Amino acid sequence: MEKAPGSSTVLLDTNILLAALIAPERLPAAVRSELENPDNTILFSAASIWEIAIKRSLQRDDFDFEPEDIEVLARQTGFVELPVMAAHCRRVRHLPWHHRDPFDRLLVAQAESLPAHLLSTDGALERYSTLVRRVAVQPPQDGSPTRS
Repeated sequence: MEKAPGSSTVLLDTNILLAALIAPERLPAAVRSELENPDNTILFSAASIWEIAIKRSLQRDDFDFEPEDIEVLARQTGFVELPVMAAHCRRVRHLPWHHRDPFDRLLVAQAESLPAHLLSTDGALERYSTLVRRVAVQPPQDGSPTRS
């Protein structure tokens, strides 16, 4: 199936995924419009669900997201799961060490493999590729922890 002219494929990092699903008002209006555009393909990585599962298993007081709930909500929102493939994992080996977080490195490798624009809250990832776009997420209005 051909993509519509001007459409794009977008991969969300874990923080952007959580903001998009739980508190989309914290995202810039242009990003919300991009995520809501039916011509765009919005991806969430299985690696993000893995990261959420690990953080939840640590029983942190400031992180109360269940990986199952996030996966279901992402699918209901129309986001598409991107599996972790061996080719993505192999590509990590060739990335420079601009960043140490294994989840972020895998997301960069996935974005480069597809290709897709990677939306991330981490500006350090922009050093990897022009496909990475840093997104400033607004802090919660109620003063609660950011939970990421």
